[in-house]
Amino acid sequence: MNTSPGRPNANTEIAKFIDGRIDQLKGRKSQKDIAAEAGFTNVNFLSMIKSGAAKVPLDRVPALAGALECDGARLFLLALEQYHKRSALVAIKQIFGTVLSPNEVCWIEVLRKASDKTDPPLTVVRARILRAMFGKLGPYPGR
Repeated sequence: MNTSPGRPNANTEIAKFIDGRIDQLKGRKSQKDIAAEAGFTNVNFLSMIKSGAAKVPLDRVPALAGALECDGARLFLLALEQYHKRSALVAIKQIFGTVLSPNEVCWIEVLRKASDKTDPPLTVVRARILRAMFGKLGPYPGR
């Protein structure tokens, strides 16, 4: 995606993310279905967002997150990147920290229960086990 005068948001993370989610949902939902679920009266507006020609309206983020079957907090932070300078985003991220999806919170709760809340470190072996669970074999990049 190249940035051009007609597509000022083409290289934003949200444009890439939305394009990727639409691609992942193919076969289950059409782009028209996603646009309708998000409350967009015109499917072309969703095309404009994913191409970077339009910004995601912040008030549409909850509905769009539902339509894209993704975490609303993450989508909201990505949407904010379209409206604010990088320095403002750094401050927002410092204040709110890492955003966790509800599923990630469940994983952490299971980890805490399984470890008897001992806060076990993520070792190379444990990282390999987790990566293998998701079919992502390869070297552990560390922190």
